[in-house]
Amino acid sequence: MPRTKQYVVDLSADERAELEAMLAAGTHKTRVLTRARCLLHADDGLTDKQVSQAVGCHPGTVGRIRKRYVEDGLAAINRREADRVYERKLDGREEAHLIALACSDPPEGRSRWSLHLLAEHLVALNEIDVESISHETVRQVLKKHGLHPHRSESWVIKPEHNAAFVCRMEDLLDLYHEPYDPVRPVVCFDESNKALHKHVRDPLPARPGAVARYDYTYERNGTRNLFMMSEPLVGWRHVEVTKRRRKQEFVQQMQTLSDEHYPDAECIRVVLDNLDTHKAYAFYEFLPPKEARRLLGKLEFHFTPKHGSWLNMAEIEFSALTTECLDRRIPDAATLRAEVAAWERTRNEDNSAIDWQFTTEDARIKLRQLYPTNHA
Repeated sequence: MPRTKQYVVDLSADERAELEAMLAAGTHKTRVLTRARCLLHADDGLTDKQVSQAVGCHPGTVGRIRKRYVEDGLAAINRREADRVYERKLDGREEAHLIALACSDPPEGRSRWSLHLLAEHLVALNEIDVESISHETVRQVLKKHGLHPHRSESWVIKPEHNAAFVCRMEDLLDLYHEPYDPVRPVVCFDESNKALHKHVRDPLPARPGAVARYDYTYERNGTRNLFMMSEPLVGWRHVEVTKRRRKQEFVQQMQTLSDEHYPDAECIRVVLDNLDTHKAYAFYEFLPPKEARRLLGKLEFHFTPKHGSWLNMAEIEFSALTTECLDRRIPDAATLRAEVAAWERTRNEDNSAIDWQFTTEDARIKLRQLYPTNHA
């Protein structure tokens, strides 16, 4: 039988120095460094099996690298085949059809486009002269153009030329940039909720080599409402946990804000969302007329525009509360109150103020599409 042809690696001094410098730098791709190690070990006289054990690859891979080195020199470590020509699967016109298809509505009965579905529909188009196309080719084209047809997200699309939005937005932006006045504080008010979940099995604590683990099943234990009031300029906030969030609870929170937290204030300017529970007439529903009139005379409401709750700085506090305290299972209302109170105390002690930078002048530039243009 004829002897199998052997591919002997015999590196020159310059080639060996180049490969060693490449390994020392460590800036090349892993597969390139692996090929460089294979060539160095093969030059030392090791067999394919010995090289594969030293490098951590298959012996067949070592044999192919030997062959490519003998045929192409050091070019073997940078590409699989020195003379390989990569054929473009789709031309510019065909890519444009694929992009348009990925941005269109999916076919009836499908909620989204998949790679295989796009490949099938692209081939079926009359304008495209392609007999078949791989889903991998579709993926590469979509990746090149930053398209993800399998993904979507919920988003509030801003209205254009909305005078009502602009009016309330500029009112709040001007309010936020007024100098601090202790007798006329600016307090942001908002509300959220927290679902109470109990563990059905005790979690396993973290240990070396393993993260903390908890059972994915849990026991529902109701929900609780969270009222947030915050004075951003001085770094103060207070969170009240209640069972419900009706107009009655709103009136109680405003009464507490006025009489307990700011008894010496002449006027409290309250920033809040325009919800159906945030109504001035609710004070007369649940309080004597004299008391309702007294509170309304002390409170000055500034409502955020519709779809503009991001203008309420209390949302920033809720974001911190969720990230730092509520992002876990809390079993009952008593635990929730205790944990929230501890978070509130720590954050108030740190005097964590909010430095609001966005101004009316910024809004007129960055949000100019919101401003009406049909001026007389």
